[in-house]
Amino acid sequence: MKNLRNTLALVLLLVTVFNVKAQQNDNSLLWKVEGKGIKTSYVFGTFHMIPKESFILKDKVKNALAISELMVLELDMDDPSMQSEMMKHSAMPEGTTLVEYMDKDEYVLIDTYLKGKLGAGLDQFKTFKPLMVSSMVMMGYMGKDLASYEASLIALATAQQKEIKGLETIEYQMGVFDKQPYDIQLDEVVKLLEEKDAMGNMFNEMIEHYTTEDIDGLYNYMDGYFTNEGQMDDMLHTRNANWIPQIGSYSKDQSVFYGVGAGHLGGEKGVINLLREAGYKVSPVLD
Repeated sequence: MKNLRNTLALVLLLVTVFNVKAQQNDNSLLWKVEGKGIKTSYVFGTFHMIPKESFILKDKVKNALAISELMVLELDMDDPSMQSEMMKHSAMPEGTTLVEYMDKDEYVLIDTYLKGKLGAGLDQFKTFKPLMVSSMVMMGYMGKDLASYEASLIALATAQQKEIKGLETIEYQMGVFDKQPYDIQLDEVVKLLEEKDAMGNMFNEMIEHYTTEDIDGLYNYMDGYFTNEGQMDDMLHTRNANWIPQIGSYSKDQSVFYGVGAGHLGGEKGVINLLREAGYKVSPVLD
């Protein structure tokens, strides 16, 4: 079960936490950031892949984007080189394939699942890192009717002729996943398939926290997803801390709408609290 939870967190890229000192935030996915030499900006928590039936982009979010001059996501997703960079950093090291990191039974299990859900077997993904396989398994589980907050925000920003920037590079983000051995990542994919009912329950509860805008509930619920503190720091805390000075820099001369995974917002080492510790006034946008 521990490995299953870890895999789900990796697939969603909703990087999360372990136990934290209780700091209660209001239930909101959208936060206004003011003061300390910046123009008023907003931080919004996204859910990278979500069933369309659970997707809603509230007017308060659209309004915050409309009055902002720039949009900044985790990655610069309108960079024309993004797709090629993603492919490059998703590929296994030259001369190796995923087959080397799994036994026959594991291969058959994953291959059968992918063929049944996506119509494409493991052979088509064997030159990609385990993260790609995890993503395909998750997409197969959730079905075809998926929505992306990032894609919707990009469409709005593009229509408003806003520039889009990123808080980190693809190379850095993909490198976070490389810190876990490939065979262990694949073992977790196997667990994901063997315990898919438990996975569904967890996924549904995370969506419940998200749709009620309970960022601390989401943060605390995902407590058990990491197997050790070092991994949790790599996936969440270090990245959050890296983003704070960048927010100060981006927002110095223009109002900015920031969109990051909702798992980054809550908790003592979450973006909201770190911004407050940096001296900014951060308040929830409730309607």
